[in-house]
Amino acid sequence: DGVNPLDFQGAVDSNNELPSAETMAKIENYVVLDRDGKSHTFKSLYAGKHTARRVLIIFVRHFFCGICQEYLRSLSASITPEALLRLPISTFIAVIGCGDPGLIEMYANETKCPFPIYSDPTRKLYSELGMIRTLAMGARPAYMTQNMIKSSIDSVFQGLKQIRRGLATKAGDARQIGGEFLFEPFDVQSPVTTPWYEVERRMGDFAISEKEKSNGTANGHHRVSETSLDGKNEAGDSGEQKHVTWCHRMKTTRDHAEIPELMEILGLDGQGMPIKDKKRWSRALEQRKGTGLSMASQMSAMKAEAG
Repeated sequence: DGVNPLDFQGAVDSNNELPSAETMAKIENYVVLDRDGKSHTFKSLYAGKHTARRVLIIFVRHFFCGICQEYLRSLSASITPEALLRLPISTFIAVIGCGDPGLIEMYANETKCPFPIYSDPTRKLYSELGMIRTLAMGARPAYMTQNMIKSSIDSVFQGLKQIRRGLATKAGDARQIGGEFLFEPFDVQSPVTTPWYEVERRMGDFAISEKEKSNGTANGHHRVSETSLDGKNEAGDSGEQKHVTWCHRMKTTRDHAEIPELMEILGLDGQGMPIKDKKRWSRALEQRKGTGLSMASQMSAMKAEAG
């Protein structure tokens, strides 16, 4: 079609320009669905009374994609909620896929992802944010450790298990690729903050809610919805104004930003879990796919001042 390459050929002609204010205003009220099928505005994932001041939103491919599942497993092993809580500015992560929300629980179990997962079945967010469709695979990334054949077989079996539920063909568009977008406040010194005790309490409640699947309660606690965890906007509360300060759009089906780059832009210490393939790991350490300037350097200065 002049933009997308033929299947398995080349890479998508996309770019990493930061989304404009006009684009963000247009899509802030687009709807995403949680695992229970409940609707939330896109803006509610990154702005609101109880939202972390910095939110990294990761767009993945279809819910049976073994490569994106590996990506989230690698991310979860290196970037934990506890590590994010130690940052001087409250930071969180959310994940968005493009399949039926009925598959989110399966996806969370397969990836061991500790962060909330949502769905944009219409793929309107993908389109407006400049993420395109292709089946071109590109170079093998460091976060991909499984054999491609095994990954494909696992994906097929996941689909077969969903036949009885009628979800075997509802994982999402296989050609849709994703990306990563970091939302941060305009001013690091903004008086709008999320107290650490509030963030820690909600993270603790989320851990409880993930364990109980049957009657909605555990140890006397009611199940906390993803709305209260991520800080979905309460009525009349627009929260702190945010904008995208860094982003990366995938060019192939296995082109997510590598874990060392995510840790760098989030301001985390370390580089992630090394892999045995020294060549791929070296490339992951050196290559930077995204565009923009996050608050990481300002956070380093804040940590230095704090001793």
